[in-house]
Amino acid sequence: MLKKYGYKILLGVQCFLPAGISFFIIGVLCMGCTNRQQRHGLTIEQGVLSVGVEAGYPPMEYYDTDGKTLMGFDIQLAKALAEKTGLQVKFIDTAWEGIFAGLETGRYDMAVNITILPERQRAYNFTRPYIAGSMSIVSLGDTPVRIEKPEDIAGYTAACQGDTTAHYFAKRLAAQGLGFVFFSYDKIINCFDDLALGRVDLVMVDSLAARGYTGKENSPFKIAWQGPAGEAIGICLKKGNDALTGVLDKALDELFKDGTMLKISQDIFQEDMVSPVRKRPQAE
Repeated sequence: MLKKYGYKILLGVQCFLPAGISFFIIGVLCMGCTNRQQRHGLTIEQGVLSVGVEAGYPPMEYYDTDGKTLMGFDIQLAKALAEKTGLQVKFIDTAWEGIFAGLETGRYDMAVNITILPERQRAYNFTRPYIAGSMSIVSLGDTPVRIEKPEDIAGYTAACQGDTTAHYFAKRLAAQGLGFVFFSYDKIINCFDDLALGRVDLVMVDSLAARGYTGKENSPFKIAWQGPAGEAIGICLKKGNDALTGVLDKALDELFKDGTMLKISQDIFQEDMVSPVRKRPQAE
């Protein structure tokens, strides 16, 4: 009944008000509809922000002990972005080797936890960075292995996840002629499993994931070496998706300003890991 009466009132306004005013009211209402349509048109599925994640990369994205509930820094971030943009959020668990293909084929709108590299920027859109990391080398806590600089890896075996910055780092060290062997794995958890079993001496991984594994209570792992911060991490989108990129950049700015990003960082890392990256000059 309320909708019915509301409709009659609107018709009454249209009938009895001067023509110019009635057309103005109708125009405002239609403009509101258009804005909503344009907003929904930003995403593949109307009203939904779909997010590609590799749910096996703690503390950034991983499943809780129930095997169903997604947790981690990027999960909280995506939920906050969806709320800021007035959208629902949907997570799509994707193997790392298919994360970029999922963007290209329209499986999801964006992918999180992607290091911003020049070659990737040429192929995809990126938001401004929201966190930064560095390269790390992890060993068993009770091992005599000592890594004071990357070159000390000579003579050891190492594991890394394929097609990641750690993999590229391992390739660069190998190209220097260092006598070490490295193996690439589909998932980072497999790298740490083999380290725990003694099948490899070291794991090469970004510092954020290294903290996730070494920071656990009674963790058998330790960070043997960590480089200077320099890996800016952002949200990756299909090339040319400038409209959604702009909306996400604006939402990120708001999340930084209202303290949400700091809160997420303190919740996950117990310290501010996000503010420094926003103060750095941004690469074009």
